[in-house]
Amino acid sequence: MTDTSSHASSDAASDVAPDGTALLWAALGGDPALTGRVSYGGPEGLLPARLPVRELAGASVAVCSLAAAEHAARREGGAVPALRVDDGAVATAFVSERHLLIDGRAPETFAPLSRFWRTADGWVRTHANYPHHRAALLAALKTDEEGVGRALAERRALDVEETVYEAGGLAVALRTPEEWSAHPQGASAARGPLVARERLDDAAPRARSGPLRVLDLTRVIAGPVATRTLALLGADVLRVDPPRLPELPDQHADTGFGKRSATLDLDSRTDRRTLGELLDGADVLVTGYRPGALERYGLSRPGLVIARLSAWGDDGPWGARRGFDSLVQAASGIAVLEGSEERPGALPAQALDHATGYLLAAAVLRSLTEQEDEGGTRLVRTALARTAHFLVHELPGGAASRPSPGAYAPERWLAETDSPLGRLRHALPPVSSPAGATNWSRPPGVWGADAPRWA
Repeated sequence: MTDTSSHASSDAASDVAPDGTALLWAALGGDPALTGRVSYGGPEGLLPARLPVRELAGASVAVCSLAAAEHAARREGGAVPALRVDDGAVATAFVSERHLLIDGRAPETFAPLSRFWRTADGWVRTHANYPHHRAALLAALKTDEEGVGRALAERRALDVEETVYEAGGLAVALRTPEEWSAHPQGASAARGPLVARERLDDAAPRARSGPLRVLDLTRVIAGPVATRTLALLGADVLRVDPPRLPELPDQHADTGFGKRSATLDLDSRTDRRTLGELLDGADVLVTGYRPGALERYGLSRPGLVIARLSAWGDDGPWGARRGFDSLVQAASGIAVLEGSEERPGALPAQALDHATGYLLAAAVLRSLTEQEDEGGTRLVRTALARTAHFLVHELPGGAASRPSPGAYAPERWLAETDSPLGRLRHALPPVSSPAGATNWSRPPGVWGADAPRWA
Protein backbone atom coordinates (compact mmCIF):
# COMPACT_ATOMS: atom_id res chain seq x y z
CA MET A 1 0.00 0.00 0.00
CA THR A 2 1.11 3.56 -0.65
CA ASP A 3 0.84 5.82 2.40
CA THR A 4 1.28 9.49 1.63
CA SER A 5 0.50 10.76 5.12
CA SER A 6 1.93 10.21 8.58
CA HIS A 7 -0.12 9.05 11.56
CA ALA A 8 1.66 11.37 13.94
CA SER A 9 0.41 12.08 17.42
CA SER A 10 -0.50 15.60 18.43
CA ASP A 11 1.91 17.66 20.50
CA ALA A 12 -0.86 18.87 22.79
CA ALA A 13 -0.63 18.20 26.51
CA SER A 14 -2.13 14.89 27.59
CA ASP A 15 -4.24 13.94 30.55
CA VAL A 16 -5.30 10.70 32.14
CA ALA A 17 -8.04 8.61 30.61
CA PRO A 18 -11.49 10.09 31.30
CA ASP A 19 -14.24 8.19 33.08
CA GLY A 20 -15.65 6.80 29.84
CA THR A 21 -12.58 4.65 29.33
CA ALA A 22 -12.85 3.21 32.82
CA LEU A 23 -16.55 2.45 32.32
CA LEU A 24 -16.02 0.70 28.98
CA TRP A 25 -13.01 -1.22 30.29
CA ALA A 26 -15.07 -2.41 33.26
CA ALA A 27 -17.82 -3.56 30.87
CA LEU A 28 -15.16 -5.66 29.12
CA GLY A 29 -14.05 -7.25 32.39
CA GLY A 30 -10.58 -5.71 32.22
CA ASP A 31 -8.17 -5.02 35.06
CA PRO A 32 -9.05 -1.47 36.21
CA ALA A 33 -5.40 -0.69 36.94
CA LEU A 34 -4.61 -0.86 33.22
CA THR A 35 -6.69 2.22 32.37
CA GLY A 36 -3.95 4.29 33.99
CA ARG A 37 -1.79 3.37 31.00
CA VAL A 38 -4.02 5.46 28.68
CA SER A 39 -3.62 9.19 28.03
CA TYR A 40 -5.33 11.53 25.60
CA GLY A 41 -4.28 14.48 23.48
CA GLY A 42 -5.26 16.31 20.34
CA PRO A 43 -7.38 19.16 19.06
CA GLU A 44 -10.27 20.50 21.10
CA GLY A 45 -13.87 20.83 20.00
CA LEU A 46 -14.08 17.75 17.77
CA LEU A 47 -17.33 15.84 17.19
CA PRO A 48 -19.35 18.69 18.79
CA ALA A 49 -22.69 17.64 20.23
CA ARG A 50 -24.90 18.11 23.26
CA LEU A 51 -24.16 14.52 24.24
CA PRO A 52 -20.59 13.41 25.10
CA VAL A 53 -19.83 12.00 21.67
CA ARG A 54 -16.14 12.85 21.76
CA GLU A 55 -15.82 11.00 25.06
CA LEU A 56 -17.63 7.95 23.66
CA ALA A 57 -15.44 7.93 20.56
CA GLY A 58 -12.17 8.32 22.43
CA ALA A 59 -13.06 5.78 25.08
CA SER A 60 -14.08 3.12 22.56
CA VAL A 61 -10.81 3.51 20.68
CA ALA A 62 -8.89 3.57 23.96
CA VAL A 63 -10.28 0.27 25.24
CA CYS A 64 -9.69 -1.35 21.85
CA SER A 65 -6.05 -0.23 21.91
CA LEU A 66 -5.72 -1.35 25.51
CA ALA A 67 -7.23 -4.77 24.78
CA ALA A 68 -4.82 -5.21 21.87
CA ALA A 69 -1.84 -4.27 24.04
CA GLU A 70 -3.00 -6.56 26.85
CA HIS A 71 -3.42 -9.49 24.45
CA ALA A 72 0.01 -8.94 22.90
CA ALA A 73 1.62 -8.73 26.35
CA ARG A 74 -0.09 -11.94 27.40
CA ARG A 75 1.11 -13.85 24.34
CA GLU A 76 4.60 -12.42 24.10
CA GLY A 77 5.40 -11.61 27.72
CA GLY A 78 6.16 -8.24 29.18
CA ALA A 79 4.10 -5.39 30.56
CA VAL A 80 1.27 -3.48 28.91
CA PRO A 81 2.84 -0.28 27.54
CA ALA A 82 1.56 3.26 27.94
CA LEU A 83 -0.93 4.21 25.22
CA ARG A 84 -1.91 7.56 23.78
CA VAL A 85 -5.22 8.24 22.07
CA ASP A 86 -5.23 11.15 19.65
CA ASP A 87 -8.59 12.91 19.43
CA GLY A 88 -7.82 14.08 15.90
CA ALA A 89 -7.24 10.54 14.66
CA VAL A 90 -10.38 9.37 16.44
CA ALA A 91 -12.61 12.12 15.08
CA THR A 92 -11.31 11.58 11.55
CA ALA A 93 -11.92 7.82 11.72
CA PHE A 94 -15.43 8.25 13.15
CA VAL A 95 -16.44 10.06 9.96
CA SER A 96 -14.27 7.95 7.67
CA GLU A 97 -17.05 7.62 5.09
CA ARG A 98 -17.11 11.41 4.67
CA HIS A 99 -13.36 11.59 4.04
CA LEU A 100 -13.36 8.75 1.53
CA LEU A 101 -12.59 9.64 -2.08
CA ILE A 102 -12.51 7.06 -4.88
CA ASP A 103 -10.50 8.44 -7.80
CA GLY A 104 -11.48 11.87 -6.53
CA ARG A 105 -15.20 11.07 -6.24
CA ALA A 106 -16.98 11.53 -2.91
CA PRO A 107 -19.42 8.72 -2.06
CA GLU A 108 -23.09 9.16 -1.29
CA THR A 109 -23.55 8.41 2.41
CA PHE A 110 -27.37 8.51 2.54
CA ALA A 111 -29.82 7.82 -0.27
CA PRO A 112 -32.57 10.39 -0.95
CA LEU A 113 -35.19 8.32 0.89
CA SER A 114 -33.00 7.88 4.00
CA ARG A 115 -34.02 10.90 6.09
CA PHE A 116 -36.51 12.40 8.52
CA TRP A 117 -40.03 13.06 7.28
CA ARG A 118 -42.96 14.90 8.83
CA THR A 119 -45.99 12.77 9.63
CA ALA A 120 -49.49 13.74 10.67
CA ASP A 121 -48.47 13.75 14.32
CA GLY A 122 -44.68 14.07 14.41
CA TRP A 123 -41.64 12.69 12.61
CA VAL A 124 -40.39 9.40 11.23
CA ARG A 125 -36.89 8.36 10.15
CA THR A 126 -36.58 6.05 7.14
CA HIS A 127 -33.59 4.10 5.88
CA ALA A 128 -33.50 3.11 2.22
CA ASN A 129 -29.83 2.98 1.24
CA TYR A 130 -30.13 -0.62 0.07
CA PRO A 131 -32.31 -1.25 -3.00
CA HIS A 132 -34.45 -3.93 -1.31
CA HIS A 133 -35.22 -1.60 1.62
CA ARG A 134 -36.13 1.19 -0.79
CA ALA A 135 -38.50 -1.14 -2.65
CA ALA A 136 -40.11 -2.28 0.62
CA LEU A 137 -40.64 1.31 1.77
CA LEU A 138 -42.34 2.31 -1.47
CA ALA A 139 -44.47 -0.84 -1.45
CA ALA A 140 -45.59 -0.19 2.14
CA LEU A 141 -46.60 3.38 1.33
CA LYS A 142 -48.12 2.41 -2.04
CA THR A 143 -46.40 5.27 -3.82
CA ASP A 144 -43.39 6.19 -5.91
CA GLU A 145 -40.34 8.12 -4.71
CA GLU A 146 -41.91 11.51 -5.47
CA GLY A 147 -44.99 10.68 -3.40
CA VAL A 148 -43.26 9.56 -0.19
CA GLY A 149 -43.51 12.92 1.55
CA ARG A 150 -47.23 13.25 0.82
CA ALA A 151 -47.96 9.67 1.89
CA LEU A 152 -46.14 10.07 5.20
CA ALA A 153 -47.71 13.45 5.97
CA GLU A 154 -51.13 11.78 6.01
CA ARG A 155 -50.20 9.02 8.49
CA ARG A 156 -49.34 8.70 12.15
CA ALA A 157 -45.68 8.02 12.87
CA LEU A 158 -46.31 4.82 14.84
CA ASP A 159 -48.57 3.50 12.08
CA VAL A 160 -45.81 4.15 9.54
CA GLU A 161 -43.30 2.37 11.77
CA GLU A 162 -45.36 -0.81 11.87
CA THR A 163 -46.61 -0.73 8.27
CA VAL A 164 -43.14 -0.33 6.82
CA TYR A 165 -41.69 -2.99 9.14
CA GLU A 166 -44.36 -5.50 8.11
CA ALA A 167 -43.43 -4.86 4.47
CA GLY A 168 -39.75 -5.57 5.16
CA GLY A 169 -38.69 -1.92 5.17
CA LEU A 170 -37.15 0.38 7.75
CA ALA A 171 -38.88 3.30 9.43
CA VAL A 172 -38.82 4.41 13.06
CA ALA A 173 -40.97 7.01 14.79
CA LEU A 174 -39.13 9.83 16.54
CA ARG A 175 -39.22 9.43 20.32
CA THR A 176 -38.00 11.40 23.30
CA PRO A 177 -35.61 9.70 25.74
CA GLU A 178 -38.50 9.33 28.18
CA GLU A 179 -40.73 7.70 25.56
CA TRP A 180 -37.96 5.28 24.63
CA SER A 181 -37.31 4.39 28.27
CA ALA A 182 -41.01 3.52 28.60
CA HIS A 183 -40.96 1.42 25.41
CA PRO A 184 -40.37 -2.33 25.98
CA GLN A 185 -37.36 -2.31 23.67
CA GLY A 186 -35.86 0.73 25.35
CA ALA A 187 -36.36 -0.90 28.74
CA SER A 188 -34.72 -4.09 27.46
CA ALA A 189 -31.70 -2.16 26.23
CA ALA A 190 -31.36 -0.42 29.59
CA ARG A 191 -31.44 -3.70 31.54
CA GLY A 192 -28.76 -5.53 29.59
CA PRO A 193 -25.00 -5.20 30.03
CA LEU A 194 -23.12 -2.91 27.68
CA VAL A 195 -21.06 -5.92 26.60
CA ALA A 196 -22.62 -9.33 27.25
CA ARG A 197 -19.81 -11.84 27.91
CA GLU A 198 -20.34 -15.59 28.27
CA ARG A 199 -18.12 -18.64 28.62
CA LEU A 200 -20.09 -21.44 26.96
CA ASP A 201 -17.97 -24.49 27.88
CA ASP A 202 -14.51 -25.66 28.96
CA ALA A 203 -13.11 -26.24 25.48
CA ALA A 204 -9.44 -25.58 24.87
CA PRO A 205 -8.56 -22.47 22.84
CA ARG A 206 -7.97 -23.00 19.14
CA ALA A 207 -4.37 -23.93 18.34
CA ARG A 208 -2.73 -21.21 16.23
CA SER A 209 0.55 -21.29 14.38
CA GLY A 210 -0.09 -18.28 12.16
CA PRO A 211 -2.24 -15.14 12.19
CA LEU A 212 -5.55 -15.01 14.00
CA ARG A 213 -8.27 -16.15 11.60
CA VAL A 214 -11.45 -14.07 11.69
CA LEU A 215 -14.55 -15.09 9.75
CA ASP A 216 -16.50 -11.91 9.11
CA LEU A 217 -20.26 -12.24 8.55
CA THR A 218 -21.09 -8.58 9.06
CA ARG A 219 -22.46 -5.74 6.96
CA VAL A 220 -22.88 -1.95 6.95
CA ILE A 221 -20.58 -0.14 9.45
CA ALA A 222 -20.30 -1.40 13.05
CA GLY A 223 -19.34 -5.00 12.34
CA PRO A 224 -17.02 -4.14 9.44
CA VAL A 225 -15.30 -1.52 11.63
CA ALA A 226 -14.66 -4.24 14.24
CA THR A 227 -13.19 -6.66 11.71
CA ARG A 228 -11.27 -3.90 9.90
CA THR A 229 -9.65 -3.16 13.26
CA LEU A 230 -8.76 -6.81 13.86
CA ALA A 231 -7.19 -6.85 10.40
CA LEU A 232 -5.04 -3.84 11.34
CA LEU A 233 -3.83 -5.82 14.36
CA GLY A 234 -2.61 -8.65 12.13
CA ALA A 235 -5.62 -10.94 11.77
CA ASP A 236 -6.43 -12.78 8.56
CA VAL A 237 -9.97 -11.51 8.02
CA LEU A 238 -12.24 -13.14 5.45
CA ARG A 239 -15.58 -11.44 4.92
CA VAL A 240 -18.35 -13.61 3.48
CA ASP A 241 -21.59 -12.22 2.03
CA PRO A 242 -24.60 -13.70 0.23
CA PRO A 243 -24.05 -13.35 -3.53
CA ARG A 244 -27.51 -11.89 -4.07
CA LEU A 245 -27.15 -9.22 -1.37
CA PRO A 246 -24.11 -7.15 -2.36
CA GLU A 247 -22.68 -4.52 -0.05
CA LEU A 248 -22.96 -0.92 -1.17
CA PRO A 249 -19.77 -0.32 -3.20
CA ASP A 250 -18.72 2.86 -1.40
CA GLN A 251 -19.36 1.31 1.99
CA HIS A 252 -17.21 -1.66 1.03
CA ALA A 253 -14.44 0.72 -0.07
CA ASP A 254 -14.53 2.41 3.34
CA THR A 255 -14.67 -0.67 5.59
CA GLY A 256 -12.95 -3.32 3.45
CA PHE A 257 -9.36 -2.42 4.35
CA GLY A 258 -7.21 -5.31 5.47
CA LYS A 259 -9.72 -7.99 4.45
CA ARG A 260 -10.48 -10.43 1.70
CA SER A 261 -14.05 -10.66 0.40
CA ALA A 262 -15.88 -13.80 -0.75
CA THR A 263 -19.48 -14.89 -1.32
CA LEU A 264 -21.32 -18.04 -0.28
CA ASP A 265 -24.94 -18.96 -0.94
CA LEU A 266 -26.09 -20.70 2.24
CA ASP A 267 -29.10 -22.11 0.39
CA SER A 268 -26.55 -24.27 -1.45
CA ARG A 269 -25.40 -27.48 0.26
CA THR A 270 -21.94 -27.09 -1.27
CA ASP A 271 -21.56 -23.55 0.02
CA ARG A 272 -22.83 -24.55 3.47
CA ARG A 273 -20.14 -27.21 3.55
CA THR A 274 -17.56 -24.58 2.61
CA LEU A 275 -18.78 -22.33 5.42
CA GLY A 276 -18.41 -25.23 7.84
CA GLU A 277 -14.83 -25.77 6.69
CA LEU A 278 -14.08 -22.09 7.20
CA LEU A 279 -15.50 -22.28 10.71
CA ASP A 280 -13.38 -25.35 11.44
CA GLY A 281 -10.28 -23.28 10.66
CA ALA A 282 -11.40 -20.02 12.27
CA ASP A 283 -10.41 -18.59 15.65
CA VAL A 284 -13.05 -15.85 15.72
CA LEU A 285 -16.51 -15.53 14.18
CA VAL A 286 -18.10 -12.07 13.97
CA THR A 287 -21.75 -11.81 12.93
CA GLY A 288 -23.87 -8.72 12.34
CA TYR A 289 -27.19 -10.10 11.18
CA ARG A 290 -30.41 -10.01 13.18
CA PRO A 291 -30.39 -12.28 16.26
CA GLY A 292 -31.41 -15.77 15.19
CA ALA A 293 -30.97 -15.14 11.46
CA LEU A 294 -27.95 -17.47 11.16
CA GLU A 295 -28.63 -19.92 14.00
CA ARG A 296 -29.93 -22.69 11.73
CA TYR A 297 -26.52 -22.98 10.10
CA GLY A 298 -24.83 -24.26 13.25
CA LEU A 299 -22.06 -21.69 13.45
CA SER A 300 -20.56 -22.55 16.83
CA ARG A 301 -17.38 -24.59 17.23
CA PRO A 302 -15.50 -25.60 20.40
CA GLY A 303 -12.85 -23.05 21.35
CA LEU A 304 -14.20 -20.35 19.04
CA VAL A 305 -14.68 -16.73 20.05
CA ILE A 306 -18.09 -15.68 18.73
CA ALA A 307 -18.83 -11.96 18.56
CA ARG A 308 -22.39 -10.95 17.78
CA LEU A 309 -23.63 -7.49 16.93
CA SER A 310 -27.24 -6.35 16.53
CA ALA A 311 -29.14 -3.10 16.26
CA TRP A 312 -31.71 -3.47 19.03
CA GLY A 313 -30.34 -6.30 21.20
CA ASP A 314 -31.23 -9.98 21.47
CA ASP A 315 -34.25 -9.49 23.74
CA GLY A 316 -37.40 -7.40 23.63
CA PRO A 317 -40.08 -7.05 20.96
CA TRP A 318 -37.67 -5.51 18.45
CA GLY A 319 -34.93 -8.10 18.95
CA ALA A 320 -35.47 -9.62 15.51
CA ARG A 321 -35.83 -6.30 13.68
CA ARG A 322 -33.28 -4.79 11.36
CA GLY A 323 -31.82 -1.47 12.34
CA PHE A 324 -29.20 1.13 11.56
CA ASP A 325 -27.39 3.82 13.53
CA SER A 326 -29.67 6.60 12.27
CA LEU A 327 -32.79 4.64 13.23
CA VAL A 328 -31.50 3.92 16.72
CA GLN A 329 -30.73 7.63 17.14
CA ALA A 330 -34.35 8.43 16.20
CA ALA A 331 -35.92 5.81 18.45
CA SER A 332 -33.73 6.34 21.52
CA GLY A 333 -34.27 10.08 21.87
CA ILE A 334 -30.85 11.11 20.60
CA ALA A 335 -32.36 12.88 17.58
CA VAL A 336 -34.58 14.91 19.92
CA LEU A 337 -31.68 15.83 22.21
CA GLU A 338 -29.52 16.86 19.25
CA GLY A 339 -32.31 18.62 17.36
CA SER A 340 -34.23 21.86 17.64
CA GLU A 341 -37.85 22.84 18.04
CA GLU A 342 -38.12 22.89 14.25
CA ARG A 343 -36.76 19.45 13.41
CA PRO A 344 -34.84 16.43 14.75
CA GLY A 345 -31.07 16.40 14.73
CA ALA A 346 -28.29 13.84 14.61
CA LEU A 347 -24.94 13.09 16.16
CA PRO A 348 -21.92 14.56 14.34
CA ALA A 349 -20.94 11.05 13.25
CA GLN A 350 -22.53 7.64 13.04
CA ALA A 351 -21.02 7.28 16.47
CA LEU A 352 -23.17 4.38 17.63
CA ASP A 353 -21.87 2.30 14.73
CA HIS A 354 -18.23 3.24 15.10
CA ALA A 355 -18.10 3.07 18.90
CA THR A 356 -19.89 -0.27 18.98
CA GLY A 357 -17.50 -1.58 16.33
CA TYR A 358 -14.40 -0.69 18.34
CA LEU A 359 -16.04 -2.02 21.49
CA LEU A 360 -16.81 -5.32 19.76
CA ALA A 361 -13.21 -5.64 18.57
CA ALA A 362 -12.06 -4.97 22.13
CA ALA A 363 -14.43 -7.66 23.42
CA VAL A 364 -12.94 -10.17 20.97
CA LEU A 365 -9.40 -9.33 22.09
CA ARG A 366 -10.30 -9.55 25.77
CA SER A 367 -11.96 -12.94 25.16
CA LEU A 368 -8.82 -14.19 23.45
CA THR A 369 -6.74 -13.02 26.43
CA GLU A 370 -9.05 -14.78 28.88
CA GLN A 371 -8.93 -17.93 26.77
CA GLU A 372 -5.15 -18.04 27.21
CA ASP A 373 -5.68 -18.66 30.93
CA GLU A 374 -9.11 -20.27 31.20
CA GLY A 375 -10.03 -21.78 27.82
CA GLY A 376 -13.68 -22.03 26.89
CA THR A 377 -15.76 -21.19 23.85
CA ARG A 378 -16.66 -17.52 24.23
CA LEU A 379 -19.67 -15.44 23.21
CA VAL A 380 -19.69 -11.65 23.33
CA ARG A 381 -22.61 -9.47 22.28
CA THR A 382 -23.08 -5.75 21.68
CA ALA A 383 -26.00 -3.73 20.34
CA LEU A 384 -26.37 -0.23 18.94
CA ALA A 385 -29.38 0.42 21.20
CA ARG A 386 -27.34 -0.46 24.29
CA THR A 387 -24.53 1.85 23.19
CA ALA A 388 -27.15 4.58 22.72
CA HIS A 389 -28.38 4.04 26.28
CA PHE A 390 -24.80 4.31 27.54
CA LEU A 391 -24.30 7.58 25.66
CA VAL A 392 -27.56 9.16 26.85
CA HIS A 393 -27.79 7.90 30.43
CA GLU A 394 -24.46 6.56 31.68
CA LEU A 395 -21.48 8.34 30.12
CA PRO A 396 -20.24 11.40 32.03
CA GLY A 397 -20.90 14.65 30.22
CA GLY A 398 -17.32 15.62 29.48
CA ALA A 399 -13.66 15.07 30.19
CA ALA A 400 -11.12 17.46 31.70
CA SER A 401 -10.38 20.42 29.45
CA ARG A 402 -7.34 19.95 27.25
CA PRO A 403 -5.31 22.70 25.58
CA SER A 404 -5.82 22.96 21.84
CA PRO A 405 -2.79 22.72 19.55
CA GLY A 406 -4.55 24.76 16.90
CA ALA A 407 -7.17 24.32 14.20
CA TYR A 408 -8.21 20.79 13.33
CA ALA A 409 -6.78 19.74 9.96
CA PRO A 410 -7.91 16.19 9.14
CA GLU A 411 -5.30 15.78 6.39
CA ARG A 412 -2.71 14.60 8.89
CA TRP A 413 -4.91 11.59 9.65
CA LEU A 414 -5.67 10.79 6.01
CA ALA A 415 -3.73 8.71 3.49
CA GLU A 416 -3.94 7.88 -0.20
CA THR A 417 -3.72 4.30 -1.37
CA ASP A 418 -3.89 2.57 -4.75
CA SER A 419 -6.40 -0.27 -4.85
CA PRO A 420 -8.33 -2.46 -7.30
CA LEU A 421 -11.20 -0.01 -6.75
CA GLY A 422 -9.12 3.01 -7.78
CA ARG A 423 -7.07 5.59 -5.95
CA LEU A 424 -8.49 5.90 -2.43
CA ARG A 425 -8.21 8.76 0.01
CA HIS A 426 -9.15 7.33 3.38
CA ALA A 427 -8.93 7.84 7.12
CA LEU A 428 -6.07 6.18 8.95
CA PRO A 429 -6.84 3.83 11.84
CA PRO A 430 -7.00 5.48 15.30
CA VAL A 431 -6.20 2.27 17.21
CA SER A 432 -2.66 1.71 18.46
CA SER A 433 -1.20 -1.53 17.11
CA PRO A 434 1.28 -3.37 19.38
CA ALA A 435 3.23 -4.27 16.23
CA GLY A 436 3.45 -0.61 15.25
CA ALA A 437 1.17 -0.77 12.19
CA THR A 438 -0.21 2.65 11.27
CA ASN A 439 -2.12 1.52 8.17
CA TRP A 440 -3.67 -1.67 6.85
CA SER A 441 -1.53 -4.23 5.05
CA ARG A 442 -3.86 -4.36 2.05
CA PRO A 443 -6.48 -2.07 0.48
CA PRO A 444 -10.06 -3.19 -0.14
CA GLY A 445 -10.40 -5.39 -3.19
CA VAL A 446 -13.35 -6.06 -5.46
CA TRP A 447 -16.35 -7.16 -3.43
CA GLY A 448 -16.82 -10.95 -3.50
CA ALA A 449 -13.77 -11.58 -5.74
CA ASP A 450 -11.71 -13.69 -3.33
CA ALA A 451 -11.88 -17.45 -2.87
CA PRO A 452 -13.69 -18.63 0.30
CA ARG A 453 -10.66 -20.22 1.93
CA TRP A 454 -8.05 -19.29 4.49
CA ALA A 455 -4.85 -17.75 3.23
